[in-house]
Amino acid sequence: MDEEVALADTTSDIRPVPEQPSSRIDPSVPHPARRYDYWLGGKDNFAADRRSGDAVAAAYPAIRTTVIENRRFMHRATRYLAETAGVRQFLDIGTGIPTSPNMHEIAQGVTSESRVVYVDNDPIVLAHARALLISAPEGATAYVDADLRDPERILAHSDVRATIDFDRPVGLMLVAILHFLTDADDPYGITRRLIEALPSNSYVVISHATTDLVPRNIAATAAPVTTTSMIDMAFRSRDQFAGFFDGLEFVEPGISPVTEWRPDDPPEQRRPAAQASMYAAVARKP
Repeated sequence: MDEEVALADTTSDIRPVPEQPSSRIDPSVPHPARRYDYWLGGKDNFAADRRSGDAVAAAYPAIRTTVIENRRFMHRATRYLAETAGVRQFLDIGTGIPTSPNMHEIAQGVTSESRVVYVDNDPIVLAHARALLISAPEGATAYVDADLRDPERILAHSDVRATIDFDRPVGLMLVAILHFLTDADDPYGITRRLIEALPSNSYVVISHATTDLVPRNIAATAAPVTTTSMIDMAFRSRDQFAGFFDGLEFVEPGISPVTEWRPDDPPEQRRPAAQASMYAAVARKP
């Protein structure tokens, strides 16, 4: 189970949150962040998100286990970067709706001076952004309303530049987000541009949906169901996943099922890879 991370009751370093764009919220159209919230048992979702989530669950019943295990991977990877790699700055793109403990709570629970920028394009996430901005006074958090498909806007954003020093190592978190980019979106080009902006000794954390790890009958239905779920997803193979890390040095154990990346649980207590069918890896920029 995920551990709770306690932070001291301190004054927050909070940057202004843009006006909440309620006019952008269309409850008739599902969104990945709200669907993810539904699978995690949250309440910040609409009927369209639940219908989309149920369509995926009908083809892949273990989807709720998958999102839980993916979140546990994010916690472990964040702890690794903060504790072992000495990273003090994090750029988390595809943040999702706040779910405690959030990433900055993990990082600042290890080192209070950690600085975190969250990025997402869902107005519901923006509406909850205050929960992501409660920081230990030694560190800082910021939230940027932006889309992964526009890396230049993210990198140039004033709140990103005010929070992160790109002359010092950064942890780039792309957790369960790249599979929402189709080949037409140029996911490898986008990832490469973000990595180019990082200094040496930065780290890249990625998890990604795949059909490699599930039985063939499930794999045969998992990809087509995205049409009925109303949210496009690109399931990528191990080799395709590896392509996101070109030029980087993998941290042991390299590419692995999301449940097997430096797990906290003993082997007999871990979920089978087929119940959390995602690849995960962490790599360092030389």
